[in-house]
Amino acid sequence: MDKATSHEKSVNELERKIAELKEFAKDTGIDLSLEIIKLEEKLTDSKKDIYANMTRWQKVEIARHANRPTFLDYVPLIMEDFIELHGDRRYGDDKAVVCGIADFDGIPVTVIGQQKGRNTKENIERNFGMPNPEGYRKALRQMKQAEKFNRPCLNFIDTSGAYPGIGAEERGQGEAIAMNLFEMSALSIPTISIVIGEGGSGGALALGVANKVMMLENAIYSVISPEGFASIVYKDSSRNIDAADVLKLTSKDLHSLGVIDRIIEEPLGGAHNDIEKTALNIKVAIEEELQKLLKLSKAELMEDRYNKFRNMGVYKE
Repeated sequence: MDKATSHEKSVNELERKIAELKEFAKDTGIDLSLEIIKLEEKLTDSKKDIYANMTRWQKVEIARHANRPTFLDYVPLIMEDFIELHGDRRYGDDKAVVCGIADFDGIPVTVIGQQKGRNTKENIERNFGMPNPEGYRKALRQMKQAEKFNRPCLNFIDTSGAYPGIGAEERGQGEAIAMNLFEMSALSIPTISIVIGEGGSGGALALGVANKVMMLENAIYSVISPEGFASIVYKDSSRNIDAADVLKLTSKDLHSLGVIDRIIEEPLGGAHNDIEKTALNIKVAIEEELQKLLKLSKAELMEDRYNKFRNMGVYKE
């Protein structure tokens, strides 16, 4: 995907014109400050208008942006003394899932995140952020260890989905995801999940059964990708824009439906425009929610999580 998404092209054109005017004024000594100020005001208004009226597909583009921060970009900005722990003790070490322990504002925590690459080499190493069964089993091993030592668990979701390869199926992909759902539902520790980019299907939900589920403003969370939905339902993968609208996969949609508990604000234009600001917003949200959860007993934490998921949806008897 081109680094400039469809909604960014007009913004980039204005930024280019401003840069050219500044360079011209510097080279010629001509005072163009008024023209530059007008263009900068137009740029700010344009950004506000574009990002306040984005379509669902444009949100998908931001969630998939080539420069969007990944889990390992956020770790050093949100917590300290992160120590990575490897392997599922059954098969191998899946690099699409990164697990470890860290210090979060003086509180020892277990941290689990799905990790995408930044370039072709990294994406191959990280399997494009699509976990194999051993990735989910590694995550579950760390969750159970967190429960043993009474550490809160923080999960960062960012995957287009679980890896659909033959080897993954042979090693029990469905069972691994199902086991995570089952075990997470009964954890006796505070659990918080944050969707930071893509949250695709069961591959994302395997880290999403938490007391609190939050999303970055421009992240997406859905049962299937828009392209997959379009191929299956419309028999036409090019109808991805229509599919995105039907899926209601944005943070605003999911908050209104009660699927997530909180939307974390991003800087104007997306997290890739100011990672430090985004990380601070994530940290503040975790701090506030974690302090509430730490006041609950083990039984109350399990009941809170149970009620959260039981109360989703609308039905008639």
